[in-house]
Order: sequence, then C-alpha cells, then structure tokens
Amino acid sequence: MSWSFIDVQSTDPAFNLALEQYAFDSLPRDRNWFMLWRNHNTIVVGRHQNTLAEINEAAVREKGVTVVRRLSGGGAVYHDLGNLNFTFIQDAAQGGQLDMGLFCRPVAQALQAMGVDAQVNGRNDITIDGQKFSGNSQYLREGRVMHHGTIMYDSNLDTVAQVLRADPEKIQAKGVRSVRSRVTTVRAHMPRPVPLEEFKALLLKEISRERPMDPYRLTEADISAVEAIKKARYDRWEWNYGVSPPCDLLRKRRVEGCGTVEAHLHLEAGQIAAISFYGDFFSAVEPEELARHLQGCPLREKDLRERLTGTDISQYLAGLTAEGLIGILLEQ
Repeated sequence: MSWSFIDVQSTDPAFNLALEQYAFDSLPRDRNWFMLWRNHNTIVVGRHQNTLAEINEAAVREKGVTVVRRLSGGGAVYHDLGNLNFTFIQDAAQGGQLDMGLFCRPVAQALQAMGVDAQVNGRNDITIDGQKFSGNSQYLREGRVMHHGTIMYDSNLDTVAQVLRADPEKIQAKGVRSVRSRVTTVRAHMPRPVPLEEFKALLLKEISRERPMDPYRLTEADISAVEAIKKARYDRWEWNYGVSPPCDLLRKRRVEGCGTVEAHLHLEAGQIAAISFYGDFFSAVEPEELARHLQGCPLREKDLRERLTGTDISQYLAGLTAEGLIGILLEQ
C-alpha cells in the first residue's frame, strides 16, 4: 500500500491532535499515512490517565504549559519545540494486536543511520545508552492502527522534570500512572549536531527509504473539519480533565489571619464529589455547609468562582476570602 506524508506546520497541540484523529477517521484508507509535527509547551496525557496525577499544576501555570488528552493509552509526555513527534497510520495486523516495535524500529534504524545508537527497549520506549528519548503509544479501532511517538531532539529537560512531577503525598489517583525514566536528547548524541529542521529532513529521508511517500497538502475542507474536531474535543476542559478517573487530593496552606487550612477532596469526572476542611482555623458556621455547597462543582477557576459568588467564606473559614479559597483549591 502506498504512503502519504503530512508535513504539519501548526504547533497548536489541540489542532495537531485533532488532525491526527481526522487523518485516522476520515482520510482515504487506500493508503498509509505518516506525519511529523511539533507542539509548543504541552503535556499530553494518556487516554486512561488522571490529568491531575500527572502534572505539577503550579509549574504548568507558571510556564504556560498547555494540557491536552490524546486518544491512545500510555503515559504522559512533555512536548516543546525541541521535540519532534511522528505518527504512522495504517491497517492493523491480522488479529488486531498492538505491536509497538513495528513502528519504533524504523525510527531507531533511521537514527542509527545518522550515527546515533538508538535501541527499542521495554514496552514502548526508544533509548540511547539506556536513557529514554522517545515514548510511544497506539490507538486501534476498526482494523486501523495509529502509532505516535515523541523524539526529544533538543527539549528542555529541566522543564520536563518540573511539569511532570506531582507530589505523591497530595494525590492518590486511580487510573494509569506514568513511569518516570531517565531521559536524554538525541541532539546530544548526534555525531554532527544539526538544527531541528535539518534533523527532521534527515529523519524523513531515512524513514522513506523503505516506504516512499507522496506529500499531501491539507485542503481547506480538511482544515475546517480538523477545526471542528478541535473545538468539540481537544479545546474542552471536559475532555482534557473531566474524563479523568476518580482521585483524592489534599490541598494545604497556611493563610495569615486565618490559620492552616486543609482541603481533602474526592474528584469524579473532574468534579468535586466530596470535600472536607480541617485545620486550626475558626468558624462561625460549620465548614460542612460549605462542603455541601461545593459538591458537583468542576475543579476549575471559572466554575468555582461562579459557585462561590455571594458566599461569605469567612463564616466558614474565618479570615479567608472566596479568592483565597480558590487559590488553595487550585494551588495558585
């Protein structure tokens, strides 16, 4: 079967994941598809993960990192403009089994041809000297498979460590957790380090040796369809956070004039299913009333602000304002 190549120019993660879905669902199935693409600073969480368990919320906000959920399973990964992502879309093997190596090996072999000793290791990683630079995942449906992976070519490894770190004492999550590994960048191992765009061209050249590819230019109709998918799914908090498995969170802060406030939350579908307040604060009205008032509220700023409008928080937590409570719940 022939191959077509989509050279993605967008760095918008929501658009790019929507484009993957569109290519998988709607582009002709009489050929195979290959994509190379980049995202600006982004955490992409796996389909079955709890978003809040995978991210360091404070670092995500501070660094302006986008958080988006993909269709496939596996663990959370960090993308920046030093990272190059690849996608293979083709008919699945007979029996519909996932085969990571089938798509990891061509990438490893392409890097070997460039003088980089890349190896396929474990379930879904590609490594150099035992250090991971590529995480991979697959989505299988209706006899078709989409395999996508990362290549940390020149990524900021300090940022990777900061934004993908959650405090285990503050969250007990259900769902698939990521396994943190020692990581490296490909550029550090290149015999002749080159800019990312040149590396991208070299990679495409090597991948194409055994699978010649015709370029495919997205039409206006394609782009319009992708934008519709983006708006309906990947731009939505309900998808990126709300479909998370249940989890328990602890939020704790000492507030001048109030004391120490601990909020113990149980979340379901990203909403507050239960919350309890503990600490050395004073209250004129039992905090349990405030807890009942917050039940069912999504744990995001605009919803908390709406739910607390007109509520005198100081009655329940003396010396605390609604703004202060939102800051505690969201760790702002």
